[in-house]
Amino acid sequence: MSRDRVHEYLRSRRFFAQTADGLELMAAAEVERLGAVDAEPAFRGVYFSADLDCLYRINYTSRLLTRVLAPLLTFDCHSARYLYKTARSIDWSEFLEVTDTFAVSANVANSAIRHSQYAALRVKDAVADQFRERTAGRRPRVDARAPDVWINLFLHNNRAVLSIDASGGSLHRRGYRLSSVEAPMQETVAAAVVEMSGWDGSRLLYDPMCGSGTLLCEAAMRYCRVPTGYLRAGGGRFGFERLPGFDPAAWKSVRNTEDGRIRPLPGGLIGGSDASVEAVASARSNARALPGGNAISLKISKFQDLPPIANATIVCNPPYGLRIGKSSAEAVIGQFGDFLKQRCRGSEAFVYFGKRELVKSVGLRASWKKPLKSGGLDGRVVKYELY
Repeated sequence: MSRDRVHEYLRSRRFFAQTADGLELMAAAEVERLGAVDAEPAFRGVYFSADLDCLYRINYTSRLLTRVLAPLLTFDCHSARYLYKTARSIDWSEFLEVTDTFAVSANVANSAIRHSQYAALRVKDAVADQFRERTAGRRPRVDARAPDVWINLFLHNNRAVLSIDASGGSLHRRGYRLSSVEAPMQETVAAAVVEMSGWDGSRLLYDPMCGSGTLLCEAAMRYCRVPTGYLRAGGGRFGFERLPGFDPAAWKSVRNTEDGRIRPLPGGLIGGSDASVEAVASARSNARALPGGNAISLKISKFQDLPPIANATIVCNPPYGLRIGKSSAEAVIGQFGDFLKQRCRGSEAFVYFGKRELVKSVGLRASWKKPLKSGGLDGRVVKYELY
């Protein structure tokens, strides 16, 4: 691309944010709360308009988004050859130094180019060849795990969008998960469950099968107003810092403002337990990584042995087939339903089932069920009112 051509995101201030399937409407509402305008839900994401301050704030504080893409160029694409030619026309030196690392992710469907990996390879070759031509054979190295710059290709119905990942990797990596048990809950999914519960800190929030504590940590971050990028900002960089037009002073101002809103967590407001000694140790380690996390109450206990939990908000991600086997999961969830009915009167429970067929094992009437897909799981969030 010639240097006088303005990148699409600079011209339109329009971005695309990815989120889990089922969270599109919630994600649109969230980005508008954070200052975006013209939010438009789409499949597994939301389009929105934002100035640079708002872009920084969304990346630093969003609880539901997995990444934000800044589009560079949109074009018709009917062949791998044309994809390579167009990708090579972009001046990648605006984003990368020859000593940097990069990676390309691609999503391809209903197009002449049929394979995502091949499409990503052609974009990678275009970037590398451009640098080789300009720097006597030198080129940035590919790093598929933690590159300095993520490039994204979205190619559907022969219409391509090349973008820079303004998040610099998935936003679900908050930085507090220092330890985990098998099949931990993704942070954005946990944040969505807490959001759906409507919990506002006016009464106890409790997780009786807390695992490594993701739901509890997300609830604490929400109450304490801890930015989701708080633990990342001091070390790992955000992708928007690589974008032409990046304003370091504005980014510092956004970060200072959001950090200044952090408040302490009162003791006894958030608690959880698990039958596994290892799980509780993981939850305690993760909680301590957060500001105020020491105030999260944790103990080793089977939910069957807990005292009554009345007039509380209960959140939970019970074990499912991948974790303990289908027959065992059904039995455990049946017992959990009895626990909710008999010992949690006056409470509301918001339960995420990674396998939706297990919902019927609870044996309670649901107030509502909402789809939430994540990591290949066709999950459901279910609310139970426990009179």
